[in-house]
Amino acid sequence: MTVRPRFRQVRGRAARALFATGAAALIGTAALAAEPGLTVTDGWLRVIIAGRPAAGYFTVRNDGATPRVLNGARSPACGSLMLHRSTEAGGQERMEMVATATVPAHGTLRFTPGDYHLMCMQPTAAVRPGAKVPVTLTFADGGTVSGNFMVRGAKGQ
Repeated sequence: MTVRPRFRQVRGRAARALFATGAAALIGTAALAAEPGLTVTDGWLRVIIAGRPAAGYFTVRNDGATPRVLNGARSPACGSLMLHRSTEAGGQERMEMVATATVPAHGTLRFTPGDYHLMCMQPTAAVRPGAKVPVTLTFADGGTVSGNFMVRGAKGQ
């Protein structure tokens, strides 16, 4: 069964939850393909210079009773897609790769400019403003959420 032509096939537990709740898998500001208890919205990538690393942003909501641990992301439009976080200490800004980011039970985690974000290394020609690229977020419990992220320019437009 296919949720929409632009999304991966959803099977088993995820499919039952998707149809039991009547959730829709949409793009842009709406939710990505469902994983039980998780909703990912506002997925987008910012490209500043073609061929250079691009940053990815989104919001993930956990309606479940236990925390969910985001431990990776992948996209065929990126040579690698990593979890990163920007911090500031002593007037110095720093960006570093992180192994995980926890989405609290009944809570939200936002990947935003200046904080958690995805880093798309070795982006393909598909990563250009106005395009949509597939992204899959992976969780430590084996769950995944897949959908298309809109690519925007340097100003986020």
